[in-house]
Amino acid sequence: MLKINENFAKLPGSYLFAEIARRTAAYSAEHPEADLIKLGIGDVTQPLPPAVISAMHRASDEMGSAETFRGYGPYEGYDFLREAIVRHDYAPFGAPITKDDIFVSDGAKSDCGNIGDLFSDDTVVAVCDPVYPVYVDSNAMSGRAGDWDGKRWTNIVYLPCNEQNGFMPELPVRTPDVIYLCFPNNPTGAVATKAQLKIWVDYARRNDALILYDAAYREYITEPDIPHSIYEIEGAAECAIEFCSFSKTAGFTGTRCGYTTIPAGLERDGQKLADVWLRRQSTKFNGTAYIIQRAAEAVYTEQGEREYKALITYYMNNARVIREGLRAAGLTVYGGVNSPYVWAKTPDGVPSWDFFDRLLREANVVTTPGAGFGPEGEGFIRMTGFGDAERTKLAVSRVQSILK
Repeated sequence: MLKINENFAKLPGSYLFAEIARRTAAYSAEHPEADLIKLGIGDVTQPLPPAVISAMHRASDEMGSAETFRGYGPYEGYDFLREAIVRHDYAPFGAPITKDDIFVSDGAKSDCGNIGDLFSDDTVVAVCDPVYPVYVDSNAMSGRAGDWDGKRWTNIVYLPCNEQNGFMPELPVRTPDVIYLCFPNNPTGAVATKAQLKIWVDYARRNDALILYDAAYREYITEPDIPHSIYEIEGAAECAIEFCSFSKTAGFTGTRCGYTTIPAGLERDGQKLADVWLRRQSTKFNGTAYIIQRAAEAVYTEQGEREYKALITYYMNNARVIREGLRAAGLTVYGGVNSPYVWAKTPDGVPSWDFFDRLLREANVVTTPGAGFGPEGEGFIRMTGFGDAERTKLAVSRVQSILK
């Protein structure tokens, strides 16, 4: 008799953003007249840059001619995109990365979840708390998380990130094999300095641990001297894998393209992780479409860079409006400076989901409850700057009106 992977049955409820969608849909069905403004899920709202659209058109035309038609592409991605990534995302920062270290995919979320295929079931995993749910849920599905005790997974090493430590994780007492780090952080918006990352790189090297570094929001960094890649840190190429995405950089959430960087010299258990990852990808993944990779390449042109940076400015202005507006309403607010996310403390210690429901019903504004990101997220909500500018201003004014 067929049996379902028992680890799925251990998962508590639905995926965070699926639950937000469910509650939002239920309220909308009850109140079809409600004008909902969604500042919860981090989906972009502005069109793709014109340079990207032009590149997609050209690539589509190529697919219509026998002379330029492309079938299956390289599993690791086309050289033209991998070389562009190295020139623009690594070389300017002195990171020791080559095109052979780059693996193009359909997005950082997929890779963050799929990377677990490389590790044994008894791998000890550490995550920041609060944290992007995919890190935890994907390991729970693979049986590494242990059991859900109603608040935490018994085998996960949680690294508390709260107001007391400036949302910066401290080295754990129990030594993990794999450590997930994300900076600029989702959901708190915190960033790590080179000195702070050096502590983690040195720790990983001492303990033969592996850092999985999510740099999806690297282009939103505005303050100087904040590293855009973990490979800016000496020794990181010996202990870290990095995930990057075009989704938030250039609006590819519906187009799907990202990449994972695994240095050729990175080895564990006598095997090169780049080789193991390529074996995994060539078996379970058929590569990212040629048209999409040409679109991603256009992000690195002079025109493309100018256009995507204008998008980032647009979204960061929204984040500023949210940050300043919530502070004016009396809330304690973090983030929104080097990240499009604003992390706000609920008033009077109200539970996250209760405040989410209040904002939904009284202000018709959809947010993300902090508790959905982990135990340390309780008592916070996350709001995103990825909305329409005018609608974002309206949402903030609605929240201010109910809080006053």
